[in-house]
Amino acid sequence: MGQSPDTLESPEALGKGLAAAGYLADEGLATAGFLATALGRPLFLEGEPGVGKTAFAQALAEATGATFVRLQCYEGLDVSQALYDWDFPRQILHLRAQEAAGAPIDEDSLYDRRFLIARPLLRALETSPCVLLVDEVDRADDEFEAFLLEVLSDAAITIPELGRIAAPSPPMAVLTSNRTREVHDALKRRCVYHWVEHPSYEREVEILRTRLPQVSRRLAEQVAAAAGRMREIDLLKPPGVAESLDWAAALTALGARTLDPDRAAATLGTVLKYREDADRIRAKGLASLLGAG
Repeated sequence: MGQSPDTLESPEALGKGLAAAGYLADEGLATAGFLATALGRPLFLEGEPGVGKTAFAQALAEATGATFVRLQCYEGLDVSQALYDWDFPRQILHLRAQEAAGAPIDEDSLYDRRFLIARPLLRALETSPCVLLVDEVDRADDEFEAFLLEVLSDAAITIPELGRIAAPSPPMAVLTSNRTREVHDALKRRCVYHWVEHPSYEREVEILRTRLPQVSRRLAEQVAAAAGRMREIDLLKPPGVAESLDWAAALTALGARTLDPDRAAATLGTVLKYREDADRIRAKGLASLLGAG
């Protein structure tokens, strides 16, 4: 499916395209996304877990008709896991087939493109249009950051056995960070940066109603208000929009149309992920969370 140029002609058009894909971006995020595409820069999204950074990249791909490719970062991630690797079992089978046929061994044929396993970065370079999500880049090592910077800057890589592979058009890259550590300035400088805040109460209600149309308006309002109050408390992991969605979905699955202390207690595990946080909320009193939205 080709990229929709109308979606990227202005921040407002991008916001509408994202909304049609089920993602309600505020003006700042829509502007940052538009500028990243207009300037041909990666978009660096930083913020608390669960505020919608990953979902933005997924919605951007849907809104523009681009292929979505995700690279999940973690400690110890190396080039072969992110870029490409050779399919050694198939290469050995090919070699044995040549030997069985009595054919001369052709070492060059072992490094044919058909034996190359494309990992996310190579898939993104070979696919156009493409949205490349580099998720939780703060979890990767410093060395991988430097490598990623080179790949994104050149939109090309060189495979010694095959030569240079360049992207037909550079992928729209979205990098996310939960700020578990500081990402190097060299990478950030080449990106359009945006800090993703928790949504306002009104926007969160709208998100809940858009993503979960089966949820009653009153329940959406109560969940958004309660989640907002939890974020004002010193918790180990304040709930993000992802947790609000899970909470509202769980309550609806139980047949709830409104939120009361008993239902809040029964479903607290969908919105809080640490025992200490749940204990702190219970100590303050669940009823205190459920005031008028």
